Amino acid sequence: MTQTAAILGGGVIGGGWAARFLLSGWNVNIYDPDPEAERKIGEVLANARRSLPSLFETDLPTEGKLSFGSNLEAVVKDASWIQESVPEQLELKQKILADVQAVCDSKAILASSTSGFKPSQLQKLLDNPAQLIVAHPFNPVYLLPLVELVGDIDTVTVAKTVLVDLGMFPLHVRKEIDAHIADRFLEAVWREALWLIKDGIATTREIDDAIRFGFGLRWAQMGLVETYRVAGGESGMAHFLAQFGPALKWPWTKLMDVPELTDELIKLIADQSDDQSGNHSIRELERIRDDNLVGILRALKTRNWGAGEVLNLHDRQLRPEQTAPENKPFVSIKRSIPIDWIDYNGHMNESRYGQVFSDAADAIMEYIGADQAYIESGLSYFTVETRIRYLDETKSGERIYVNTQVLTADGKKLKLLHEMHHIDGRLLATGEQMLIHVDLNSRRACLPQADILAKSEQLAAAHKSLPKPDYLS
Repeated sequence: MTQTAAILGGGVIGGGWAARFLLSGWNVNIYDPDPEAERKIGEVLANARRSLPSLFETDLPTEGKLSFGSNLEAVVKDASWIQESVPEQLELKQKILADVQAVCDSKAILASSTSGFKPSQLQKLLDNPAQLIVAHPFNPVYLLPLVELVGDIDTVTVAKTVLVDLGMFPLHVRKEIDAHIADRFLEAVWREALWLIKDGIATTREIDDAIRFGFGLRWAQMGLVETYRVAGGESGMAHFLAQFGPALKWPWTKLMDVPELTDELIKLIADQSDDQSGNHSIRELERIRDDNLVGILRALKTRNWGAGEVLNLHDRQLRPEQTAPENKPFVSIKRSIPIDWIDYNGHMNESRYGQVFSDAADAIMEYIGADQAYIESGLSYFTVETRIRYLDETKSGERIYVNTQVLTADGKKLKLLHEMHHIDGRLLATGEQMLIHVDLNSRRACLPQADILAKSEQLAAAHKSLPKPDYLS
């Protein structure tokens, strides 16, 4: 049964939550009195539909149903997750959360996106305080996996399960504190940046360059503490602390103070930011940001590191269990084409066709049992010959599927035929692939294990009656 999420507030964060739930197969009800809410949410969804599928090597669930409502009770009554994302005003949040709890399911997760308030502050008017937790995400919610959870341990435990199923990384903040964990770091950096600008030491551009070309890239995959551990070299963190610890007593920063945001300082920052970024619209900047994030996150996937490990886990969760239908090709791949697969001609790079067909062969391997455990036992298949025909262009974001036919399963030899189709049925490319079974210790051909051979022969027999295209070599 399709679950329903209710989103209260359709701004940047609320829209991001709506996109995350909707593209994960949930129905989404939105409550927002803003007459422009549908347009704004629609634009956020357009960005999410463009970028989120690029993170995964398999199809996302069928998109849920999106609806807007002006009646609070109607919006939340069927929801199992209710996400409050109204403006950061304590009394406003307290009132709407109390109004919601009075009419929602008592078992629903009631979560606030607040970046600063503690659960105890938000729970002031609630009859059942334990139902409410903080679930603080990061923009864009549909791409960034982190969600800080603060509140009742039982409610947090249930929330974690839901968020993992959405492809997110829930971080349990065990003790409530103003601004939780991440925003306290951000606030410290922001305070120092304001002083650097006010004192004429750095412009907005120079501050951003210092982050995005330097430690920001390190933080993206290693965080703060582990980065410093590495900085200690072979001697590790102890050496780092011994070398740089005394600097903490030096007056390098003004973290305990912040300049007054005078009209003059506000204008200085705004003018510098306009000069830095004003040639791009907000939507252009969002797309630039999203494309860059997809590239970074996909790169982290290849190393199964940090946020990439979360994405790989979600890939496995999304991947359906493979079955081999009788007298039909094996649907080995179903996915969207990522942004980073596109070349200077605006279509999929030719090398990626080989990757698609290689991934299709991996699906066959997994089905017959020649999986990672089989490889670790010292046996595998090597590709010895491929023939690819490029028939039509394939562009970023387009959905494709691959039909794979087992042509030959003869002892050491396994011959496959892959046909890559656009989701509309157009044939985009074909790939013929000859594989040889190999002993990884001797690096020489050998017979597969009996069960592996039997499964591959079974597939070949099932596909024997399928027509053989005249282009086959």
